[in-house]
Amino acid sequence: MKDFSNAIIECVPNFSEGRDMNIINQITAEIEKVEGVRLLDVDPGKATNRTVVTFVGNPYAVIEAAYLAIKKAGELIDMRNHTGEHPRMGATDVCPLIPISGITMAETVEFARKLGERVGRDAGIPVYLYEYAATAEYRRNLAEIRSGEYEGLPAKIVKEEWKPDYGLAKFNAQSGATVIGARDFLIAYNVNLNTTSTRRANAVAFDIREKGRQQKDEKGKTVKDPNGDPVWTPGLLKNVKAIGWFIEEYGVAQISINLTNMNTTPLHIVFDTACDRAAARGMRVTGSELVGLVPLQALVEAGKYFLLKQERSIGVGEAELVRIAIKSLGLDELGPFDPQKKIIEYRLRDTNARKLVDMTVTRFAQETASESPAPGGGSVSALCGAMGAALGTMVANLSSHKKGWDSRWKEFSDHAAAGQALMTELLYLVDEDTNAFNAIMAAFGMPKGTDEEKAARKAAIEAATIYAIKIPFRTMEVALQAMDLAIEMAAKGNPNSVSDAGVGALCARTAVKGCYLNVKINAQDLKEHPEVQPLLLKAEEINAAADTKEQEAWNIVLAAMK
Repeated sequence: MKDFSNAIIECVPNFSEGRDMNIINQITAEIEKVEGVRLLDVDPGKATNRTVVTFVGNPYAVIEAAYLAIKKAGELIDMRNHTGEHPRMGATDVCPLIPISGITMAETVEFARKLGERVGRDAGIPVYLYEYAATAEYRRNLAEIRSGEYEGLPAKIVKEEWKPDYGLAKFNAQSGATVIGARDFLIAYNVNLNTTSTRRANAVAFDIREKGRQQKDEKGKTVKDPNGDPVWTPGLLKNVKAIGWFIEEYGVAQISINLTNMNTTPLHIVFDTACDRAAARGMRVTGSELVGLVPLQALVEAGKYFLLKQERSIGVGEAELVRIAIKSLGLDELGPFDPQKKIIEYRLRDTNARKLVDMTVTRFAQETASESPAPGGGSVSALCGAMGAALGTMVANLSSHKKGWDSRWKEFSDHAAAGQALMTELLYLVDEDTNAFNAIMAAFGMPKGTDEEKAARKAAIEAATIYAIKIPFRTMEVALQAMDLAIEMAAKGNPNSVSDAGVGALCARTAVKGCYLNVKINAQDLKEHPEVQPLLLKAEEINAAADTKEQEAWNIVLAAMK
């Protein structure tokens, strides 16, 4: 049986309570008491009377926490008294599991089914399975399962085709029913309109959503196919579900959107398409709202998209791209938008982890100067390389908006984006070089009493040493590319910054030469090893190339200063 102790899944249950924080806190307390689970976000909505909760952990811990939360919600929330703008059919309306790392979708499905079985059996709540966990194709779509909502459930649940997957086919008046499944990452996203009309918001929703709208004839009646089913006109965007509603709390109508595949249809395309369709119908999009968490990639790509529309360089830092995305999408219209709280990767960061690259310059220098052997030459070399890439990127960005060079903005934007990628990898290598050294020390500290322990220790030392060769070798490769960027910028970039490009080339050259020394010394006892031998040969080539490029950079910069 596979070990899932290091696997991570995300769970995003939606509870039908968004106004009473006492009830919400009692539900989330059930989640927080489970070891191995981390509560990331609690997002209540008064108008929808619904709270979206996000937590992560290993699969066993997650389904335990989910069960306890679903059970508690069933005890505290009485659906007979529930009203709200959002479609719903139960106290815990929907509870999806999303694979994050170390687990496949098929394996996540099995955990969803285990959770569903327990909820149906032990909590007495009828359960339907959806998306990848669905037991029939017509049950994959959440909207189809939830059709009729809580009010239609008494008649629906006794129909043969709508008997629950787990639990009794009997209406639970207090808790309703719960939909549990496994799905891809979903972005819950609302677009704000300058209208109070739900009907007009729905018109835009039908324009953009994949399902589209039902066709109507000249008399306004629904057109049907030979089987008597409505004929649909597809909408503009794939993997988009949307409806319109009025949010009394904000005094505006919104297009409520579920984006089920941001790789097919990115967030910024959803926003811009909504803007276009709203404008075509005499309305204006005033901003937007993210419910729950969002992947970093979605905002980074949005930042790049809006910069490109302005013919500006996309070779800026991650924080700037996120800032541009927030402003361009109007994510802060209805309230503050804190990236540290809303971006899933930021929430998952181990804030206690000690990183060299997060230190101040003074602290890094002091750490290097201490009696500890790490950080050492490899980490310092990688830092030099990162600074070289940073200078090359700076010159590219300055060149992209130099007066009189407007036609060349894209050329320099591409260089700046490449430089950002090089800088990011070299910053990663700063810490990874020290991590590699620490792995060697850990291997040397393994027990060596029995023959078996000695063999395991020897193998661990060899594996760790090879990794400690590969890391500085990779720094050499990336730093050489940073030299190329700096030389290109010295030759073609803003002439006022030619000396900066020259310094960048020299910093990157230091990284190559410094890590060449690290490769050589770490490989002393493994020169003939089949994995190491080709690295040593290639390292010689890169080292020689750096000498040639250094002279090239020197010549270009000095010639420009004459």
